[in-house]
Amino acid sequence: MSETINSLEDLGTATQTAASDAPVREQKLDQYGRAYATGKRKDAVARVWVKPGSGKITVNGKEFTAYFARPVLQMILRQPIVAAERVDQYDVVATVAGGGLSGQAGAVRHGISQALTLYEPELRGVLKKGGFLTRDSRVVERKKYGKAKARRSFQFSKR
Repeated sequence: MSETINSLEDLGTATQTAASDAPVREQKLDQYGRAYATGKRKDAVARVWVKPGSGKITVNGKEFTAYFARPVLQMILRQPIVAAERVDQYDVVATVAGGGLSGQAGAVRHGISQALTLYEPELRGVLKKGGFLTRDSRVVERKKYGKAKARRSFQFSKR
């Protein structure tokens, strides 16, 4: 900003022009018209593709209800789509590896959220408010020597 500000009116116009410089997010699609994103949770990494369709979700070549048998994990997967009010509008194809089922469900959820924002940038506010775009950085603490687990000590015997 090279202009000098001498009055409150100048300050108002300067802040308005600065506020309009916010980054404009664009739709990012591959050659097949899909949005791609990577989701992570614990040790699981999910690669997710989102494209317009009938609402079919496939994980590692299986229907998501067959891959994630527990209803809680199925609900976790659907959360970003329900929050964005886009149920039955997008097909999701995901490949996930590493970790357990819970971590994999969280990774796919993160990937779906990221891919939805790339397909429809205006959904970013809704998904960010729901906390779906933030990568959950909690991982298992490493085991320490002289301990049974990360913090658990061996049983103490006085005699």
